[in-house]
Amino acid sequence: MKKFINSVDGMLAESLDGLAAAHADLVALGPERKFVRRRELNPKKVALVSGGGSGHEPLHAGFVGYGMLDAACPGQVFTSPTPDQIVEAAQAVVGEAGVLFIVKNYAGDRMNFEMAVEIAEGRTATIVTDDDVAVENSTHSIGRRGVAGTLIVEKIVGAAAEKGVDLKGCVALGERVNARTRSMGVALTSCTVPAAGTPTFSLGEDEMEVGVGIHGEPGRRRVKLERADAIADEMTTAIAQDLDARDGAEALLLVNGFGGTPTIELYLMYNAARRMLEKRGLRIARSLVGSFVTSLDMAGCSLTVSLLDAETSALWDHPVRTAALKW
Repeated sequence: MKKFINSVDGMLAESLDGLAAAHADLVALGPERKFVRRRELNPKKVALVSGGGSGHEPLHAGFVGYGMLDAACPGQVFTSPTPDQIVEAAQAVVGEAGVLFIVKNYAGDRMNFEMAVEIAEGRTATIVTDDDVAVENSTHSIGRRGVAGTLIVEKIVGAAAEKGVDLKGCVALGERVNARTRSMGVALTSCTVPAAGTPTFSLGEDEMEVGVGIHGEPGRRRVKLERADAIADEMTTAIAQDLDARDGAEALLLVNGFGGTPTIELYLMYNAARRMLEKRGLRIARSLVGSFVTSLDMAGCSLTVSLLDAETSALWDHPVRTAALKW
């Protein structure tokens, strides 16, 4: 294992210190690094809190800031944050309008956020993201997994909260965006969890894992490596069939790298996916390409398609200032 670390036990703490120092104008660390919060809070808006295991950076801490999250709770690598982390984060950012938790559909995340809701004081609500079309159940999730589509929910609902939408309205919007968002991923290599020191699984030089989750958990099947167009065709077919969108519908296309894929390959996949989706009658009105929901050093990518309307298009274009996204 070759990684830039001083010690496995101190890796997360040192990384969070670096994040806070590099983006001190945007974020601050909570006590004992239990959470990352916005530097400047708006007590009148709905506060958005998310979190999950580390190793998926920039999700979630990289999306803390104006137009997105008010706080994020980083667990240890691939491990859910604890209920006390979540409660303390909510208490640090809650204002007059309450707190909205955005939770990926993984068993550990669901359990700990549900426990936090029971403990937390004041008005709270929860949105669960479950955009992965590749698998209905896994050892980590209850039903479909919440993967890169979580970013789209956080961005659009975060914009709505900035504009003064109340807690009930933010929940309804987030559920609508989640219902209109689908993702699928393919891995070309495994990732290596620092505490383990060896790859989570092994793939031959001519193999790929289709439908992989963001922790490297298996998806639909393991097959021989194919050309990029063939990979994009399978992914977009599964997504388009699941969305069942009307002809001419506007959509956002997110091509997300898993941490070990060069940008040149992500744009190649975007080009392939765009062409295939347009052949199926979708109009790609918004785009995002980059590594936003990663799996440590895994090579591979996911495609996410989110159907847009006038409201969600405008909210996507709303200004955002976070460590990972700024426009």
